[in-house]
This record gives sequence, structure tokens and C-alpha cells, in this order.
Amino acid sequence: MSTVASIIHKWKEFGTTRTLRRAGHLAKLSDRGRRALVREVTKNPIITLKELQSFSVERGEPSRRTTISAALHQSGLYGRVARQKPLLSKRHMTACLEFFKRHLKDSQTMRNKILWSEETKIELFGLNGKRHVWRKPGTAHHLANTIPTVKHGGGSIMLCGCFSAAGTGRLVRIEGKMNAAMYRDILDENLLQSTLDLRLGRWFIFQQDNKKEVATGQL
Repeated sequence: MSTVASIIHKWKEFGTTRTLRRAGHLAKLSDRGRRALVREVTKNPIITLKELQSFSVERGEPSRRTTISAALHQSGLYGRVARQKPLLSKRHMTACLEFFKRHLKDSQTMRNKILWSEETKIELFGLNGKRHVWRKPGTAHHLANTIPTVKHGGGSIMLCGCFSAAGTGRLVRIEGKMNAAMYRDILDENLLQSTLDLRLGRWFIFQQDNKKEVATGQL
């Protein structure tokens, strides 16, 4: 009865049955301003709240940072620490995809028997501090929401290691320039022990870094 009475009173008093705006402060950021902020964040996910505040002032809608943050939250955008992801070219992505397709039907038993080798040169690159991005839940690894990492910068160390489905094998620091003799010595001193540590069994497949062919080994 109270609901019906309220609707009748609303119609007589205001000429409408729609829900009226409740008492309180008017929104300092219009819907148009909020949509503009969402477009700006979509174009540049790493934009800061300070930069968004300046953008809002330029549009004639000065707003506090908490207001801007709340408006973005309403649109499903949240400030999160950007994930780091290796910077890959289209050629690298295509090669990886082709490799995955070739071995898509391999059995899990076979995959567990593979020992992968990897050589890498780790160098200092960019900033050590964390970077934040505005993103929606579930989009952490989207390209626009990640910070690319490459092997360039000051100071470096060359490493050679291996891994399998069971974990990582031995890691060796390479002193000087890698050559065939040094690579053979590394395999002689570390390959067998890695297969024992990882319990690959009597037969295993050794996948050499950057090679399409695989070699079958026997303990």
C-alpha cells in the first residue's frame, strides 16, 4: 500500500512515476566526461591519474583523482601492476605457433621425456620499478597491458641451462665466447646429471636450443 501511495504522490507532485534523483551532491563528472576518460585509458593503458586529471581539466571538468578512479572502476577498469612479457616479433610468434601445431598431438608421456636446452644473455634494460596500467579483469597478458622486455642494456651475463616438465636442470655460467668445444664440455659435465636429477628415465629426447631436430639419448 505504501508503494502505491508513493507512486500516486509522485505523479501528483512531479507528473512522473520514474525514480527521482535522491538527495545529495551532484556528480562532479558527467557521463560524457567519464566516457572520455575511458577512451583515453583504452588508448593509453599506462596513463597516470595525474595525467587523467590534467586531461579532465582541459575538457572543463576538473575532478579529484578519487573521482576519476571511481569513474573508471564503474567502467570495469582498475589500476594494476603491469606484467612483464618478452618482446617478440611477428616472425618469432609465427615460428612458435608452427612449433606448437606440429607437436599438438604429442602424448603427455612423450612431453615428459623431453629435455630442453636454452642459452640466454641477460642484460639490464629499462626501469626496475613497477609500472601500473588500467585494465579490465582477465586482461593481464593482453599486449597493450604488458611491459616488453628485451636483451639490451648495461651489464650482462651469459647462461646455459636446461629444463623439462619435471623442473629445471643445471644452470651454467658461460665465461667468454661460446664455441663448439665449450658447448660439448658443458654437455659432458651437466647433461647426464640433469637427466638424473629430473628423473627422465633410461630414454629421453634432448631438444637443442634453436634447432628443429631432436636427438634421442640413452643413459
